[in-house]
Amino acid sequence: MPSATCPKSSAAPGTSVSRRNRLAGLAVGLAAIALSLGLTGCGAATPPAAIAVDDGTVIVDVRTPAEYASGHLQGAVNLDFPSGSFEEAVADLDAKADYVVYCQSGNRSAKAVSVMEAADLAVQDAGGIDDAAAATGLPVVR
Repeated sequence: MPSATCPKSSAAPGTSVSRRNRLAGLAVGLAAIALSLGLTGCGAATPPAAIAVDDGTVIVDVRTPAEYASGHLQGAVNLDFPSGSFEEAVADLDAKADYVVYCQSGNRSAKAVSVMEAADLAVQDAGGIDDAAAATGLPVVR
């Protein structure tokens, strides 16, 4: 009986095709896990589905003044996180107020929340402006 011939492999010398297939399967599996855990983007964790906002809640936009002017949540105050004077501004905030913080994508808000929590303020990270608008029900005004 003649023996069957196998097509030439494109695998690197010394690497079996089955090993390559296992590695590819592992990569696909890890990607699926990352997607299911929401590990595909940068920035803050997913904000809560709803954030209660009342008369005592202070909405804080930590983007630059130019970003704030281009559109911000109704009633938000602007504390420019990248300005270098954010920590000074936090020291002047009312310790009895509740704060909801947002930025453009959620990265700066997460950092700002850490600073505010270190100052013993009651603060929630609403993430990026779109997530913050959805979570608080506040409109973006220009």
